Amino acid sequence: MRRIDAHLHFNANTPAALKVLEDLDLKLLNICVAYDTGSKWREQANNWSKLTRAHPERFGWITSFDLPRFDDPHYVDAAIESIQRDLHEGAVGVKIWKNIGMEVKKPSGEWLYVDDLLFDPIIKAIERSGKSLLMHIAEPLACWQALVPGTPHYGYYKNHPEWYMYNKPEYPAHAQLVASRDQVVERYPKLRVIGAHLASLEYDVAEVAKRLERYPNFAVDTSARLGDLVMQDSAKVRKFFIDFQDRILYGTDYVSMESQDNLSPERTRHNYAEFTQFTDDWWSYLSSSGTVKTHNREVKGLSLSATVLEKIFRTNAQRWYPGL
Repeated sequence: MRRIDAHLHFNANTPAALKVLEDLDLKLLNICVAYDTGSKWREQANNWSKLTRAHPERFGWITSFDLPRFDDPHYVDAAIESIQRDLHEGAVGVKIWKNIGMEVKKPSGEWLYVDDLLFDPIIKAIERSGKSLLMHIAEPLACWQALVPGTPHYGYYKNHPEWYMYNKPEYPAHAQLVASRDQVVERYPKLRVIGAHLASLEYDVAEVAKRLERYPNFAVDTSARLGDLVMQDSAKVRKFFIDFQDRILYGTDYVSMESQDNLSPERTRHNYAEFTQFTDDWWSYLSSSGTVKTHNREVKGLSLSATVLEKIFRTNAQRWYPGL
């Protein structure tokens, strides 16, 4: 089955990397992350655009836009112009990252949330374009809880304390951030919105289901959340995938952003093996009827039908990202 990984950051720009994608029969949707205002994240856009132009059968891409420049009266117009230019260059959507809500503050010192009216004309421009908005707002709920060794997000927050919010009451709560995202989905019912990482509600598929039931313009991708799913009851997760089979997009969130030409042979072999394992783990979990070993656990595979698998692994991405 031809598959689309609808959320990752993989600069697979060498013949060897392309051979891996050919062997796996995969197309990749590379995502821009606007860490800053300026050149750093634009390098991603240039790389992803270049890959897509060179190999449209293997790559698509999603752009972003600069963080707010509160002292620039032309910021909003410039952001819209940048987005329109990238969409014209083939981007199939626009991403807003978690630094909105968790890092950026207004000149007043207040946190800047994604439902702030500053973004209203930008989001309306995306809506008019007919393209989709990918939103990574908030973090896993574990970000606000005590770290527990062996749980899915222990390693990330151990290594990235700057994003760890436990015992930091001066930062926004998980519920505040999720509510700001939900407000955007509700405010723009004609806009297709994809909630990255199971919409930051990975701890319980029932919470994801509530949003999918409430907002017909909302979908989610699975990126980097296999570890959370396998901790939940397999029958419950299976029902979630069947009930919302048209609203779930497969994604791994695999990250290897440096040019493969710059990596050692050992490192490239590691990357390809790791990416292949990510891909195989997802396929085994969703398709197998037997026991699956992943994330240091043995769980029952979901045994989804061929029809459901085709939607999750390919056609949902094509429908929610027109042009992909």
